[in-house]
Amino acid sequence: MKEILPAPSSAIVQNETKRVRELFEHNVVASYSRFDLVLERGKGSYVWDVDGRRYLDLAAGIAVCSLGHAHPEITKALTEQSQKLIHVSNLYYTEPQGRLAKRIVDLIAPGRVFFSNSGAEANEGLFKLARKFGHEQGRYEIITTFESFHGRTLAGIAATGQEKIKKGFDPAVEGFKHVPFNDLAAMRSAISPKTAAILIEPIQGESGITIATPEYLLGLRKICDEHNLLLMFDDVQAGHFRT
Repeated sequence: MKEILPAPSSAIVQNETKRVRELFEHNVVASYSRFDLVLERGKGSYVWDVDGRRYLDLAAGIAVCSLGHAHPEITKALTEQSQKLIHVSNLYYTEPQGRLAKRIVDLIAPGRVFFSNSGAEANEGLFKLARKFGHEQGRYEIITTFESFHGRTLAGIAATGQEKIKKGFDPAVEGFKHVPFNDLAAMRSAISPKTAAILIEPIQGESGITIATPEYLLGLRKICDEHNLLLMFDDVQAGHFRT
């Protein structure tokens, strides 16, 4: 016999929502304004709250859950790996990491892969790469664009082209210039003897879905080749190889 449990009453749900909200208010550092909604589970493109109400997750976990919630192949892979090794430091080799890196390299271009835990962390790696690249010539500047978003670390907000993101965190990390997006002339004029790299989002997301034109991207490649600059993409919106 299948037992059908009654839905929780509105008062019970309100109390549960209040209890979880108070847990956050007293114990979790606030970073974003949250909806007054306690999610309990997800499946595919849908999530359910503690009241059992279903919602279509149009945000996909802010573009993280691109394959949906509780995907059976993903949960199977996570379960199997967790029964072998939860974590391995960079002091040792593991075959799955090497195979994944090879797959990415084979799909894109010859090179190597640096794995990171977040977009901001990946960008910090780019900032260090650019400075290492230009160090011997005294080049350290990175040109980015207005309305861009490159994370909330100190260097990330300095690279970001939105003043509201920087507010309250002065003095800013030095070495970043900003120019209008999709403007090759502005990019050329910003280059100086100290410039080491150009960093853009091929698709700007935080300020609205603004897409770089093919002409702009090809032009940036040409500019970087002419001036021996690194061309770096913060491609978090497109999400290539995000796991």
